[in-house]
Amino acid sequence: MVRFVTPLALAALSATAFAAQKCSTSSQCTDETYPCCSQYGECGTGAYCLGGCDPLSSYSLDSCAPMPVCEEKTYTWENLDNAVSQDKYLGNASKADWTYSGKPKTEDGNLIMTMPKNSVGTLFANNHYIWYGKISGKIKSSRGKGVVTAFILLSDVKDEIDYEWVGADLTNVQTNYYWQGVLDWHNSGNISVDGGDTFNDWHTYEIDWTPEKVDWIVDGSVQRTLKKADTYNETSKQYQFPQTPSRLQMSLWPAGQASNAQGTIDWAGGAIDWNSEDIQSKGYDYATVGEVSVKCYDAPSDVKKTGDKSYLYTNSAAMESDVAITGNDTVLGSLGATGLDMDLGANTSSTSATTSAANSIPTTNGGSGGMSNSNSSSSADSSSSTGTTTSSGSESTTSSGFSQGTDVTKDNGAASQTEHVLRGSLFAVLVAIVGLVTL
Repeated sequence: MVRFVTPLALAALSATAFAAQKCSTSSQCTDETYPCCSQYGECGTGAYCLGGCDPLSSYSLDSCAPMPVCEEKTYTWENLDNAVSQDKYLGNASKADWTYSGKPKTEDGNLIMTMPKNSVGTLFANNHYIWYGKISGKIKSSRGKGVVTAFILLSDVKDEIDYEWVGADLTNVQTNYYWQGVLDWHNSGNISVDGGDTFNDWHTYEIDWTPEKVDWIVDGSVQRTLKKADTYNETSKQYQFPQTPSRLQMSLWPAGQASNAQGTIDWAGGAIDWNSEDIQSKGYDYATVGEVSVKCYDAPSDVKKTGDKSYLYTNSAAMESDVAITGNDTVLGSLGATGLDMDLGANTSSTSATTSAANSIPTTNGGSGGMSNSNSSSSADSSSSTGTTTSSGSESTTSSGFSQGTDVTKDNGAASQTEHVLRGSLFAVLVAIVGLVTL
């Protein structure tokens, strides 16, 4: 049943500063006026309710807008006509395939994800969700200590399958997966890239994701396989396997930034050099993306289907069986609208989609990779899986360090999401950022 919010939600479109409520799976948004928990862990409206909106941390499951279904397509980069900045996107994936933040550019038919000095880099997120399928990207990673490139699938409930390149190690690519943000120290694994240099040489990276398994494929060769059958947890009686609709996200971000937690900096190979060779010669660190393709697989045979337009969570367990395919619209009427009232502000001139507001377009201070923090602390072994830098010990996260925004420990005794991010990836949680923010 759709609930309607008060017109006070239109205040989301003002430029007035808004002290956003923090949110997590253990502390959901409590104000029906600002019901959507963004992947930053803050409550709001508009863009907070679109890609990355966590239904488990929001006011209710239907606070987030429905997710656009998978679209099979190959992307090239003659220009950025198929991409819009986050402040201009209201959920119409048929008009914009990608949402971005930062200062991306195209050059010689490729996408250049840039990270100028003292910035938080670039994020490119596909607006069509994938519920099993195959993604492929022709990529040259960034380089340098503290600089990280990512190519991942991430769901709104934090199921994740990823590739990440640490710029201090140009011979390997890191792979990982997560289920609902739960950390398992054994999930990560490195793939050695033939020919070495991931910065100067093109390589094709693929994720082949089915209900039964995940394959990580580099240059046409399967390098790692995860079987769903091997993820069963006897304590929770669940398969802790990525299984919910996910967005393809590509990013370049400063994991080695001084304001980040020391464990994150160590994982990234050390402190970032803001006077690197590339910043001096080009004005920015960068990663290069060539052709990207998405192939959609069939949804599970027992899925509840009432349409073909959008995915929707039907239960807070957020497992595969708790996702339906519906005919529900995915487009918000304004930046003041939410899943509770999709049309709010649609016919009001003051609700321009280009109007920026603190509680309608998620932002970051640049130090947290896009995530807010909730004054939590954790103790974790921060050993780098790249072998470039290793350290261990206790760390206390602050508002300038990484935090998932949902400090939850699952029944399997796994470490909290805050601890997980200190190790490196729950990636993009990492970098759903709006614009470049100078430190």
